[in-house]
Amino acid sequence: TSTGNEGGLMGTASIVLNLAWRNLWRNYRRTAIMLVAVVVGVWAMIFMSAMMRGMVDGMLVDSIRSLPGHVQIHNPNFRDDPTVNNLFPSPNENLIAVLEQEDVVAWSSRVRVPAVVMSERNSRGITLVGIDPVAEASVSSVADDMTEGQFLSGTEDTGLILGRRLAERLETEVGKRVVVLTQDPSNEIVDRGFRVIGVYEAQVASTEEIYAFVGRGALQTLLGIGSQVSEVAVLGADYRDTEALYHRINTAVGNRLEVLPWYELNRYLSSMLGMMDGFVLIWIVVIFLALSFGLVNTLVMSVFERVREIGLMMALGMKPAVILGQIIAESLMLLGMGLLIGNVFAWATIQQLREGIDLSAVSEGLEMMGAGSVLTPSLQTSDVVMATIVVLVLGFLASLLPAVRASRYHPVDAITKV
Repeated sequence: TSTGNEGGLMGTASIVLNLAWRNLWRNYRRTAIMLVAVVVGVWAMIFMSAMMRGMVDGMLVDSIRSLPGHVQIHNPNFRDDPTVNNLFPSPNENLIAVLEQEDVVAWSSRVRVPAVVMSERNSRGITLVGIDPVAEASVSSVADDMTEGQFLSGTEDTGLILGRRLAERLETEVGKRVVVLTQDPSNEIVDRGFRVIGVYEAQVASTEEIYAFVGRGALQTLLGIGSQVSEVAVLGADYRDTEALYHRINTAVGNRLEVLPWYELNRYLSSMLGMMDGFVLIWIVVIFLALSFGLVNTLVMSVFERVREIGLMMALGMKPAVILGQIIAESLMLLGMGLLIGNVFAWATIQQLREGIDLSAVSEGLEMMGAGSVLTPSLQTSDVVMATIVVLVLGFLASLLPAVRASRYHPVDAITKV
């Protein structure tokens, strides 16, 4: 009996789908117009979501690569008072063993102190960063951003790397000497002359006026701090998945130091990432709500044209539930085709733009947001899945009105309807 029921249900479903497909193309012009509208809408959903994702991803990656890394280790007082008095010893063997595991791409220890740099014409307040150039090249983008001169050759290198904007403010250039003033742990002013050996241009241009770089050992010698450092920056495999890395480092360090992931170091960027999911969902819903009016109109007109036919089928014994399913199936078939074609078009468009879009003409506005001048779309599977679910669910709800109306016709009234 159960097998017979299952066979009957399968047969009914096959008939409903067959009728829905034929009815969908009865007025092929109207269906084609609606299909084009769905395709364009789906393309807009996916493409604009990828553009927004790309902008936020670019902001995050550029900011993380400008210095922070995915996880940072500090003296607990360093963030409130980032001076030479809040340092900590270089990583010990236990911490190095954690930092050398497979999910750590690279790590680098730094010395960061506030300082004043003076040229023969101007002076500026900066953050002077002592780095290991070999390790830093894998953690941050400083080495890749070099446009003039050369990068630091080692930790004892006494050359100075300046940002393009800072060099312009100081009216200095590669080869000239500048004087750097800062404080040692005894709160005494220490100064030293440095020769500018290189200039960098950062993806986030505002950082060019903030950071200047020198060899870590040379800065430690100037400050008289031995091998102590201000921070250790750790780069993992993916900025979206740093929890395991963060907890493992935090366990290895214990309570003596502060360990923070990037989203706690930069609340603005973490809030942007959090809001992006909401923006994408709102964008998808708004686009489909506009499409739903056309979808409802198409289905209502289709039902109106087939009133007598629907009445005849009901008079021959077709149940209202089957009529309801047929109208809903028409809607879902139309949306399914639109989703498939729209997703393919969106993917093809994004592939054409995978090298990025040059937005240097509006770079100043993007800089205020912390974004770079090249926008690379980022297609996320989750966005495609979300768009598909929203379109099908809202499409189902939109088709209920004409479907319920069709299923409630009285056979005699429908057949005699003029």
